[in-house]
Amino acid sequence: MDFITAIILGIVEGLTEFIPVSSTGHMILTAKVLGYDDQTAIMKTFEIVIQLGAILAIAIVYWNRILNLLGWSRSESLNKKAPRKKLNLIHVFLGIAPALLVAFFARDFIKSLFHAQTVLFALVAGGIFMIFAEWYNKNKVQVTSHDLDELTYKQALLIGVYQIISVLWPGFSRSGSTISGGMLSGVSYKASADFSFLIAIPIMCAASGYELLDSYPYFTSDTIGVFLAGFIVSFVVAYFVVLAFMKLIQKIRLTHFAIYRFVLAAVFWLFIMH
Repeated sequence: MDFITAIILGIVEGLTEFIPVSSTGHMILTAKVLGYDDQTAIMKTFEIVIQLGAILAIAIVYWNRILNLLGWSRSESLNKKAPRKKLNLIHVFLGIAPALLVAFFARDFIKSLFHAQTVLFALVAGGIFMIFAEWYNKNKVQVTSHDLDELTYKQALLIGVYQIISVLWPGFSRSGSTISGGMLSGVSYKASADFSFLIAIPIMCAASGYELLDSYPYFTSDTIGVFLAGFIVSFVVAYFVVLAFMKLIQKIRLTHFAIYRFVLAAVFWLFIMH
Protein backbone atom coordinates (compact mmCIF):
# COMPACT_ATOMS: atom_id res chain seq x y z
CA MET A 1 0.00 0.00 0.00
CA ASP A 2 1.30 3.47 -0.89
CA PHE A 3 0.57 6.85 0.71
CA ILE A 4 -1.93 7.88 -1.98
CA THR A 5 -4.01 4.77 -1.32
CA ALA A 6 -3.75 5.33 2.43
CA ILE A 7 -5.00 8.90 2.03
CA ILE A 8 -7.90 7.82 -0.22
CA LEU A 9 -9.01 5.13 2.22
CA GLY A 10 -8.58 7.53 5.15
CA ILE A 11 -10.84 10.04 3.44
CA VAL A 12 -13.46 7.37 2.72
CA GLU A 13 -13.39 6.18 6.34
CA GLY A 14 -13.65 9.72 7.72
CA LEU A 15 -16.49 10.65 5.38
CA THR A 16 -18.60 7.56 6.01
CA GLU A 17 -17.96 6.26 9.54
CA PHE A 18 -20.58 8.34 11.35
CA ILE A 19 -23.20 9.03 8.69
CA PRO A 20 -25.78 6.36 7.75
CA VAL A 21 -24.19 5.12 4.54
CA SER A 22 -21.99 2.28 5.92
CA SER A 23 -18.26 2.89 6.26
CA THR A 24 -17.62 -0.87 6.11
CA GLY A 25 -19.47 -1.10 2.83
CA HIS A 26 -17.60 1.86 1.39
CA MET A 27 -14.24 0.45 2.47
CA ILE A 28 -14.99 -2.91 0.84
CA LEU A 29 -16.19 -1.28 -2.38
CA THR A 30 -13.33 1.24 -2.48
CA ALA A 31 -10.74 -1.50 -1.96
CA LYS A 32 -12.32 -3.39 -4.86
CA VAL A 33 -12.08 -0.33 -7.13
CA LEU A 34 -8.43 0.21 -6.13
CA GLY A 35 -7.64 -3.43 -6.77
CA TYR A 36 -6.89 -4.43 -3.17
CA ASP A 37 -8.08 -7.50 -1.31
CA ASP A 38 -9.61 -5.95 1.80
CA GLN A 39 -9.51 -9.30 3.63
CA THR A 40 -5.72 -9.53 3.78
CA ALA A 41 -4.19 -9.14 7.23
CA ILE A 42 -2.38 -5.93 6.35
CA MET A 43 -5.53 -4.31 4.96
CA LYS A 44 -7.59 -5.33 7.99
CA THR A 45 -4.92 -3.84 10.25
CA PHE A 46 -4.93 -0.61 8.26
CA GLU A 47 -8.72 -0.40 8.49
CA ILE A 48 -8.52 -0.77 12.28
CA VAL A 49 -5.99 2.07 12.45
CA ILE A 50 -8.04 4.50 10.40
CA GLN A 51 -11.15 3.54 12.34
CA LEU A 52 -9.33 4.55 15.52
CA GLY A 53 -8.67 7.92 13.89
CA ALA A 54 -12.41 8.36 13.36
CA ILE A 55 -13.09 7.30 16.96
CA LEU A 56 -10.69 9.95 18.24
CA ALA A 57 -12.55 12.57 16.21
CA ILE A 58 -15.95 11.68 17.70
CA ALA A 59 -14.45 11.55 21.19
CA ILE A 60 -13.21 15.13 20.80
CA VAL A 61 -16.56 16.34 19.44
CA TYR A 62 -18.41 14.77 22.40
CA TRP A 63 -15.71 15.39 24.99
CA ASN A 64 -17.90 17.47 27.31
CA ARG A 65 -20.71 14.92 27.22
CA ILE A 66 -18.23 12.11 27.94
CA LEU A 67 -16.93 13.97 30.99
CA ASN A 68 -20.49 14.47 32.21
CA LEU A 69 -21.17 10.75 31.81
CA LEU A 70 -18.13 10.03 33.94
CA GLY A 71 -19.31 12.53 36.55
CA TRP A 72 -16.92 15.35 35.71
CA SER A 73 -17.55 18.78 34.27
CA ARG A 74 -15.15 20.04 31.63
CA SER A 75 -15.16 23.49 33.20
CA GLU A 76 -14.16 22.29 36.65
CA SER A 77 -11.06 20.75 38.10
CA LEU A 78 -10.89 16.99 37.74
CA ASN A 79 -10.65 16.87 41.53
CA LYS A 80 -14.21 18.12 41.90
CA LYS A 81 -17.25 16.16 40.94
CA ALA A 82 -19.96 17.79 38.85
CA PRO A 83 -23.66 16.89 38.81
CA ARG A 84 -24.56 14.09 36.43
CA LYS A 85 -26.99 14.71 33.64
CA LYS A 86 -29.92 12.36 33.27
CA LEU A 87 -28.15 10.37 30.55
CA ASN A 88 -25.75 8.04 32.33
CA LEU A 89 -23.46 5.07 31.79
CA ILE A 90 -26.37 2.64 32.12
CA HIS A 91 -27.86 4.08 28.93
CA VAL A 92 -24.53 3.60 27.18
CA PHE A 93 -24.17 0.04 28.44
CA LEU A 94 -27.69 -0.86 27.26
CA GLY A 95 -26.91 0.69 23.89
CA ILE A 96 -23.75 -1.33 23.27
CA ALA A 97 -24.20 -4.64 25.14
CA PRO A 98 -26.48 -6.45 22.62
CA ALA A 99 -24.19 -5.76 19.65
CA LEU A 100 -21.01 -6.60 21.56
CA LEU A 101 -22.43 -9.95 22.68
CA VAL A 102 -23.51 -10.87 19.16
CA ALA A 103 -20.17 -9.72 17.68
CA PHE A 104 -18.23 -11.80 20.19
CA PHE A 105 -20.12 -15.04 19.64
CA ALA A 106 -20.66 -14.68 15.88
CA ARG A 107 -17.28 -13.21 14.93
CA ASP A 108 -16.30 -15.87 12.38
CA PHE A 109 -19.74 -15.91 10.76
CA ILE A 110 -19.74 -12.12 10.44
CA LYS A 111 -16.29 -12.12 8.82
CA SER A 112 -17.53 -14.59 6.21
CA LEU A 113 -20.05 -11.99 5.03
CA PHE A 114 -17.48 -9.31 4.20
CA HIS A 115 -17.73 -9.18 0.42
CA ALA A 116 -19.06 -6.75 -2.17
CA GLN A 117 -22.30 -8.52 -3.09
CA THR A 118 -23.44 -8.69 0.54
CA VAL A 119 -22.71 -4.98 0.90
CA LEU A 120 -24.78 -4.02 -2.16
CA PHE A 121 -27.85 -5.82 -0.84
CA ALA A 122 -27.28 -4.29 2.61
CA LEU A 123 -27.07 -0.79 1.15
CA VAL A 124 -30.51 -1.22 -0.42
CA ALA A 125 -32.10 -2.94 2.59
CA GLY A 126 -30.66 -0.37 4.98
CA GLY A 127 -31.95 2.47 2.81
CA ILE A 128 -35.47 1.03 2.82
CA PHE A 129 -35.27 0.59 6.59
CA MET A 130 -34.20 4.22 7.05
CA ILE A 131 -37.03 5.56 4.88
CA PHE A 132 -39.54 3.50 6.86
CA ALA A 133 -38.11 4.69 10.20
CA GLU A 134 -38.35 8.32 9.16
CA TRP A 135 -41.93 7.90 7.96
CA TYR A 136 -42.92 5.99 11.10
CA ASN A 137 -41.33 8.56 13.40
CA LYS A 138 -43.22 11.35 11.67
CA ASN A 139 -46.63 9.71 11.31
CA LYS A 140 -47.08 6.77 13.67
CA VAL A 141 -45.12 7.30 16.87
CA GLN A 142 -45.17 9.91 19.60
CA VAL A 143 -41.71 11.34 20.11
CA THR A 144 -41.02 11.29 23.85
CA SER A 145 -37.27 11.93 23.85
CA HIS A 146 -36.29 15.12 22.09
CA ASP A 147 -32.73 15.25 23.44
CA LEU A 148 -30.23 12.88 25.02
CA ASP A 149 -31.23 13.62 28.60
CA GLU A 150 -34.80 12.48 27.94
CA LEU A 151 -33.72 9.08 26.65
CA THR A 152 -35.16 6.18 28.67
CA TYR A 153 -33.42 2.90 29.51
CA LYS A 154 -35.93 1.05 27.34
CA GLN A 155 -35.17 3.27 24.35
CA ALA A 156 -31.41 2.87 24.87
CA LEU A 157 -31.82 -0.92 24.92
CA LEU A 158 -34.02 -0.91 21.82
CA ILE A 159 -31.40 1.13 19.97
CA GLY A 160 -28.83 -1.44 21.07
CA VAL A 161 -30.98 -4.27 19.73
CA TYR A 162 -31.45 -2.52 16.37
CA GLN A 163 -27.68 -2.11 16.20
CA ILE A 164 -27.37 -5.91 15.95
CA ILE A 165 -28.65 -5.70 12.36
CA SER A 166 -25.55 -3.78 11.29
CA VAL A 167 -23.28 -6.21 13.17
CA LEU A 168 -24.72 -9.24 11.37
CA TRP A 169 -25.04 -7.58 7.95
CA PRO A 170 -21.95 -5.69 6.70
CA GLY A 171 -23.01 -2.66 4.71
CA PHE A 172 -26.24 -2.07 6.60
CA SER A 173 -24.59 0.78 8.59
CA ARG A 174 -24.17 1.00 12.34
CA SER A 175 -25.31 4.63 12.46
CA GLY A 176 -28.15 3.90 10.06
CA SER A 177 -29.50 1.08 12.22
CA THR A 178 -29.10 2.97 15.52
CA ILE A 179 -30.53 6.28 14.31
CA SER A 180 -33.43 4.49 12.65
CA GLY A 181 -33.93 2.29 15.70
CA GLY A 182 -34.08 5.36 17.91
CA MET A 183 -36.67 7.01 15.68
CA LEU A 184 -38.80 3.84 15.68
CA SER A 185 -38.62 3.88 19.49
CA GLY A 186 -39.92 7.43 19.95
CA VAL A 187 -36.61 9.29 19.96
CA SER A 188 -36.13 12.42 17.86
CA TYR A 189 -33.84 12.39 14.83
CA LYS A 190 -31.23 14.60 16.51
CA ALA A 191 -31.26 12.73 19.82
CA SER A 192 -30.99 9.41 17.96
CA ALA A 193 -27.98 10.72 16.04
CA ASP A 194 -26.35 12.06 19.21
CA PHE A 195 -26.77 8.74 21.01
CA SER A 196 -25.58 6.82 17.94
CA PHE A 197 -22.38 8.87 17.82
CA LEU A 198 -21.84 8.63 21.56
CA ILE A 199 -22.15 4.85 21.80
CA ALA A 200 -19.91 4.51 18.75
CA ILE A 201 -16.91 5.36 20.95
CA PRO A 202 -16.99 2.38 23.36
CA ILE A 203 -18.29 -0.15 20.85
CA MET A 204 -15.73 0.77 18.19
CA CYS A 205 -12.91 0.89 20.75
CA ALA A 206 -13.89 -2.58 21.98
CA ALA A 207 -14.13 -4.01 18.47
CA SER A 208 -10.91 -2.38 17.27
CA GLY A 209 -9.02 -3.31 20.43
CA TYR A 210 -10.08 -6.93 20.10
CA GLU A 211 -8.97 -7.07 16.48
CA LEU A 212 -5.62 -5.46 17.33
CA LEU A 213 -4.77 -8.47 19.48
CA ASP A 214 -4.31 -10.38 16.23
CA SER A 215 -3.00 -7.50 14.13
CA TYR A 216 -0.24 -5.85 16.17
CA PRO A 217 2.59 -7.82 14.41
CA TYR A 218 1.83 -5.86 11.25
CA PHE A 219 2.98 -2.60 12.82
CA THR A 220 6.47 -2.50 11.34
CA SER A 221 8.88 0.15 10.13
CA ASP A 222 7.59 -0.47 6.60
CA THR A 223 3.94 0.09 7.45
CA ILE A 224 3.90 2.62 10.28
CA GLY A 225 4.19 5.67 7.98
CA VAL A 226 1.27 4.59 5.80
CA PHE A 227 -0.79 3.69 8.87
CA LEU A 228 -0.09 7.08 10.44
CA ALA A 229 -1.07 8.94 7.26
CA GLY A 230 -4.39 7.09 7.09
CA PHE A 231 -5.02 7.68 10.80
CA ILE A 232 -4.47 11.44 10.53
CA VAL A 233 -6.57 11.84 7.39
CA SER A 234 -9.42 9.77 8.85
CA PHE A 235 -9.35 11.80 12.08
CA VAL A 236 -9.44 15.19 10.35
CA VAL A 237 -12.15 14.26 7.84
CA ALA A 238 -14.36 12.52 10.43
CA TYR A 239 -14.11 15.48 12.80
CA PHE A 240 -15.44 17.96 10.25
CA VAL A 241 -18.03 15.54 8.86
CA VAL A 242 -19.60 15.05 12.30
CA LEU A 243 -19.65 18.79 12.98
CA ALA A 244 -21.27 19.44 9.60
CA PHE A 245 -23.79 16.62 10.03
CA MET A 246 -24.97 17.84 13.44
CA LYS A 247 -25.20 21.41 12.14
CA LEU A 248 -27.23 20.41 9.08
CA ILE A 249 -29.20 17.59 10.67
CA GLN A 250 -32.56 19.31 10.23
CA LYS A 251 -31.90 19.75 6.50
CA ILE A 252 -30.38 16.35 5.71
CA ARG A 253 -32.96 13.65 6.33
CA LEU A 254 -32.48 9.89 6.44
CA THR A 255 -34.29 9.65 3.12
CA HIS A 256 -31.51 11.66 1.45
CA PHE A 257 -28.92 9.16 2.67
CA ALA A 258 -31.16 6.29 1.58
CA ILE A 259 -31.35 7.64 -1.98
CA TYR A 260 -27.56 7.94 -2.05
CA ARG A 261 -27.29 4.30 -0.92
CA PHE A 262 -29.62 3.17 -3.72
CA VAL A 263 -27.62 5.08 -6.34
CA LEU A 264 -24.28 3.77 -5.03
CA ALA A 265 -25.54 0.16 -5.04
CA ALA A 266 -26.89 0.54 -8.58
CA VAL A 267 -23.66 2.07 -9.92
CA PHE A 268 -21.51 -0.68 -8.42
CA TRP A 269 -23.86 -3.40 -9.58
CA LEU A 270 -23.94 -2.12 -13.17
CA PHE A 271 -20.36 -0.98 -13.69
CA ILE A 272 -18.16 -2.80 -11.18
CA MET A 273 -19.79 -6.16 -10.45
CA HIS A 274 -20.48 -6.93 -14.11
